[in-house]
Amino acid sequence: MKSRPKILKRFLLRRFFSGVGLVMLVVCGIIMAITFVERLPSNPTALAALADTWRRLLEYVPMFLPLAVFMGTLLASYNLTKSSEKIIIASAGLSPYQMARPFLTGAALIGIVATTVLNPYSVNLNSQDITPDHLVLIDDEIWLRESSEHGYITMNAKNMHKSGNILLFDNATIYIQNSDFKLTQRVQAQTVTLSENGLNATKATSWNDVGVPTVSDWHMKTLLNPQTVLDRYLQPDQISFWELPQFIKKMQKIGVPVRAHLVQFWTLLFLPLTMVAMATLGVAFSQTRQRRNYSFGVKFGIGILTCFALYFLVNMFSALGSTGVVPPLLAIVAPPLIIIAASGVFITSFDTI
Repeated sequence: MKSRPKILKRFLLRRFFSGVGLVMLVVCGIIMAITFVERLPSNPTALAALADTWRRLLEYVPMFLPLAVFMGTLLASYNLTKSSEKIIIASAGLSPYQMARPFLTGAALIGIVATTVLNPYSVNLNSQDITPDHLVLIDDEIWLRESSEHGYITMNAKNMHKSGNILLFDNATIYIQNSDFKLTQRVQAQTVTLSENGLNATKATSWNDVGVPTVSDWHMKTLLNPQTVLDRYLQPDQISFWELPQFIKKMQKIGVPVRAHLVQFWTLLFLPLTMVAMATLGVAFSQTRQRRNYSFGVKFGIGILTCFALYFLVNMFSALGSTGVVPPLLAIVAPPLIIIAASGVFITSFDTI
């Protein structure tokens, strides 16, 4: 008799994963088809376009994963109601809370896998092809600056991409100043490379402090290197969950604002809680007294609209956390707790047996 509830819980867990898996398959299929057609002209081969599409898909997954968990929960509950299996499960002695528990467990597992496995994999895959889209830009241009006791180096570039362990900057202009901020040299080049050995340019045009131009290969030692540039200028979602704590400590030591990185870290850390909140919302929307003629379409539509409203709410709290109006931890934890509380009140007030 004790094993019967465990069997039913495993059955409900399989139904939940089947529902979420079906939703994910449909949504990912649509996104991949659209993205593949969009990326095909900009790639030399169809295989390269497919690899590019796969990277783009991994960037989109965190956006629609909460929605997929909600839709999967609603779909699994609808199938149980339609087939009268929910009545049989209730007759076997499982309360509504016990029936919802496997759904919440499955949602938490999805959140854990997304945070600990999917996010690092996506970041590692996308970091192999860094573009300005991944950087925090000023006026849609790349600006790098280094200061030392000998002076200042400022570089402006229109574009940047990564090749192995080297960063390449296109249409770059470099300004070199002494410690008194006096301009001592200006360098322009079609391509400037940054490696562990410093800045390099071929056939660069340089002007000295009196304005005399010369064209030659140019090299300068610098404290900048590809990793420090990426660390300082990459957006928070381009840093792996496992690397974020150490990264935040390092950025705090050099005085770089880290509120957005803290929001990203807490978002990933509490992603399982967000998934549980969406599963709870799905269970709340699946409550019905009807055994037949279950209005799934109406509830599904209302649920989607509710999810979009909650998505706006979550983004609003994240923005407040990033700007410092609300503490980052509170900005991330508050929305799922509100969703769970509201859904729990609705579930407890709805007698389904």
